[in-house]
Amino acid sequence: MTCTAPPVLPETGAARVGAAALAWLSAHREEFALDAHALSAHGDVDTSWKPLGELAQVCGRVRERTGPADPRHRTAADLLDFAWRQTGEGRLFTALQRLEPFATYPLEVYAAFASAGLRHTGYERAAATVAGTRGWRATEQDPNRRLGVLNSERHSGIPRHGPLAPALRRTWLGALPEPWTFERAAGYTLTHVVFHLTDWGRTPEGVPPDLTGYLGHWLPPWLDTCLEGRAWDLACELTAVAASLPAPPDRALLREAWARLARAQHADGSLPEAGGTEDLPAPSGFRGCYHSTLMAAFAAALTTARLGETGTPAAKAPGTPAPGTPAPVPTAPVPTAPATTRSTPR
Repeated sequence: MTCTAPPVLPETGAARVGAAALAWLSAHREEFALDAHALSAHGDVDTSWKPLGELAQVCGRVRERTGPADPRHRTAADLLDFAWRQTGEGRLFTALQRLEPFATYPLEVYAAFASAGLRHTGYERAAATVAGTRGWRATEQDPNRRLGVLNSERHSGIPRHGPLAPALRRTWLGALPEPWTFERAAGYTLTHVVFHLTDWGRTPEGVPPDLTGYLGHWLPPWLDTCLEGRAWDLACELTAVAASLPAPPDRALLREAWARLARAQHADGSLPEAGGTEDLPAPSGFRGCYHSTLMAAFAAALTTARLGETGTPAAKAPGTPAPGTPAPVPTAPVPTAPATTRSTPR
């Protein structure tokens, strides 16, 4: 399928990068397909269900944030339908529920589809039964993961098993840490905290004012650090965060980020997770670029939609604190050491 970018905010380069990324994802859709081991007790969730769920999450959001006449919209909708068919239109989630009743990943993957309007009532009934047990409520999870499960419960029609606020304040970002402690694991944690709070960019007002102010100060240097260190995957996630905060994004910041991401993108539309130079691109086999390419498509859709909504005047920096917002913790400068690829679940 040929996918060309519409003339949406061309100064950012985001639409062009996003369209090329979606074209690559469409050309490689079969590599997201579930294999014969997807329901095996020894199957690798990280190479089967996880990529498929990420494809669904991103394509659902791109479809929402682009108009019907936009080629990105059509490609994303087509990929979302492909991913849903891979699950037997939801039937395989019920099988997963029987195999691993207290695993949370089936619900988290299912919620990506449910948030896009694709539902299976039989699975939701089974999941609600398990989610009502003491065992489910007592499952030990990282705070960031708990935020994701709580959000997944909401999308799946299941009453949340606990409040968001305590889980948020136990995350790295929720503690408003010294900004020089930012590194790759913290970076992936903070981006997903924002994704969960904003429902993947749908509700910017979900970010509390103190986090908004903190990110307004420190997100730009963190993003610059990742771009300078050629950590393209994390840079895309941070760019998506910049387009998800309550305050309008800084156009100059995003324009520069997308120019550098465009230079890192391969001619076929793929974006390597990390590395490479303009003269010597990083290798990008499917496993080494599928997530960063997804994140490029996701961040591009949020960027173009958000800038289109905010109009043409110069915007405030992302996350500019509202009057009365506490000032960020005064700390040492952000380190300039390059960020690297992830080490935590995404």
